Amino acid sequence: GGTVIGSARCKSFRTREGRLQAALNLVQRGITNLCVIGGDGSLTGANLFREEWSGLLEELAQKGKIDAEAVKKYAYLNIVGMVGSIDNDFCGTDMTIGTDSALHRIIEVVDAIMTTAQSHQRTFVLEVMGRHCGYLALVSALACGADWVFIPEYPPEEGWEDTMCVKLSENRARKKRLNIIIVAEGAIDCHNKPITSEKVKDLVVQRLGFDTRVTILGHVQRGGTPSAFDRILASRMGVEAVLALLEATPDTPACVVSLSGNQAVRLPLMECVQMTQEVQKAMDEGRFLEAVRLRGRSFENNLNTYKLLSHKKPDAELPKSNFNVAVLNVGAPAAGMNAAVRAAVRVGMTEGHKIFAVIDGFEGFAKGKIKEISWGDVGGWTGQGGSILGTKRTLPAKYLEKIADQMRTNNINALMVIGGFEAYLGLLELSAAREKYDEFCVPMVMVPATVSNNVPGSDFSIGADTALNTITDTCDRIKQSASGTKRRVFIIETMGGYCGYLANMGALAAGADAAYIFEEQFDIRELQANVEHLTEKMKTSIQRGLVLRNENCNENYTTDFIYQLYSEEGKGVFDCRKNVLGHMQQGGAPSPFDRNFGTKISAKAMQWISKKLKETYRKGKVFANTDDSVCLLGMRRRNLVFQPVAELKSETDFVHRIPKEQWWLKLRPLMKILAKYKTSYDVSDSGRLEHVAMLPKEAETGAI
Repeated sequence: GGTVIGSARCKSFRTREGRLQAALNLVQRGITNLCVIGGDGSLTGANLFREEWSGLLEELAQKGKIDAEAVKKYAYLNIVGMVGSIDNDFCGTDMTIGTDSALHRIIEVVDAIMTTAQSHQRTFVLEVMGRHCGYLALVSALACGADWVFIPEYPPEEGWEDTMCVKLSENRARKKRLNIIIVAEGAIDCHNKPITSEKVKDLVVQRLGFDTRVTILGHVQRGGTPSAFDRILASRMGVEAVLALLEATPDTPACVVSLSGNQAVRLPLMECVQMTQEVQKAMDEGRFLEAVRLRGRSFENNLNTYKLLSHKKPDAELPKSNFNVAVLNVGAPAAGMNAAVRAAVRVGMTEGHKIFAVIDGFEGFAKGKIKEISWGDVGGWTGQGGSILGTKRTLPAKYLEKIADQMRTNNINALMVIGGFEAYLGLLELSAAREKYDEFCVPMVMVPATVSNNVPGSDFSIGADTALNTITDTCDRIKQSASGTKRRVFIIETMGGYCGYLANMGALAAGADAAYIFEEQFDIRELQANVEHLTEKMKTSIQRGLVLRNENCNENYTTDFIYQLYSEEGKGVFDCRKNVLGHMQQGGAPSPFDRNFGTKISAKAMQWISKKLKETYRKGKVFANTDDSVCLLGMRRRNLVFQPVAELKSETDFVHRIPKEQWWLKLRPLMKILAKYKTSYDVSDSGRLEHVAMLPKEAETGAI
């Protein structure tokens, strides 16, 4: 955690003298490329430094501190920025380095507080960081299902005090034993007056008499070890920064490397800085809708999703669609499934549908384990691990008739399946059975949820991030156990079926020396090279090694085989230990990423169902038999896209249950380079310089 090379807010760099000294320091060391990792302050300063560069060199030459030769030789300074800021307050970037880790800290605290609040029937007011940006407050409110959130970009309307108190007492009346209110430290009302956590507490106590406590998280949010997401994001951005510097010319603007969805992009530093300042200006002038829009599509999406899910409209105001939608979990449990079910139920009800929950997947469906589920039933589900509805790997093929009966009996007009590879196979089977059973001629959508992340059509699946964090935490602990006993190599087996995602990304996040995966075949020569590499490493100051192996990467080179090979070959140099992580990778409370990804992707899937129901409703019944009425909703690079499962067949290796092409394989060389292997890196996928997109007001984007 933190920063090993240290960080500071530097007063003297704000003066020209300070920058003059800095220029001299760089020239003396022959440095003309600078990678700046920091927030908008650091990046604004870096940009100014670059603009002044030639002037600074001339001044140094006049003062006789450098010669004319040096002025020519070091005429240009190239700058690339990486945004490291927990507030995620920098425009143009979806996620800044450190934001995910800060969310981990906040959610850990909220989860802990929820248990005590439930026991005592208390109301908790939590203050999180964000003087000028409500991102952390907003996303943590989404991730824990908070009752109310105060953020600077979207102040509450006049009379919010009454509205909030009514909402809190309604929740109590619905037997909800706890209320959580999240306040960003920079929260304001519509007259730009601050709303403090104390003020909110006093209000609740005076008006409602609820036992209320305030917790200010403070600098806890900056601390701790980085999450798996942040480690991988930062590693990818580091590569991008170097590539951008290598390609920079005197004419290219200073740029920031960032992530848009799952795609690396480069943006002109100055445009981002200007846009970030625009947000502040809009807020100061009370143009709050504009401020939200300037924050970007990801922020806007979070806000809209939160508004959809947190407040139940009175029944009289809800539309009546007369459609029944069934939701089920299929496959192995994955953290975040419950968040997805909660979002589906609540968005479905907002759209006017009746939502039915199916217990225990397709098997439960066949047995008629199906019941209507209401808004309140899914309260508090976001933070629960596993699958509350229950899930089974059983495929529908052998129960087709019984499932068709149940769909007819309960008059089910659409299906939403949340699950892994079995869910995908299940939808293929149901759509193939449409010829025989009219009941299956309804819109069906799949939301990918599996720790293995092996579903075609999506870069990510719900549950994989939580599993990655479990693997990373465990590797961190295992590495520490080696600090006493020098010279030890650990061999760790991860889950994933034939998909190497967890092993590969876990290795990248934990700083492993090697990762064996099915997608990249390896032979005895490679194993030997790895052993020799580790033997060399043991001669340095770092006397421990970490090797990850996917459970199915090779049927003969088993974990035991590799362990015995390393033990034999490493005799006298290092000893070996092995660890099979097993089912702990499927459990645990979902990470902030999985809660929010699950919530947003599922809400979007339910909105698609509503649209398809309207399109396919003819003469009093729903009839959908085209390929595009059975879709998988996946994250593809930068967007969420609905893809007909029939079209994904050609992209799937059904024998090994993995997609034929996987984006993360491009990160393999990065792991090897970081483990000090000589290898080449494919730069074809690196970001191109783009402009900061201002969203048109009605843009319908697939941003997460």
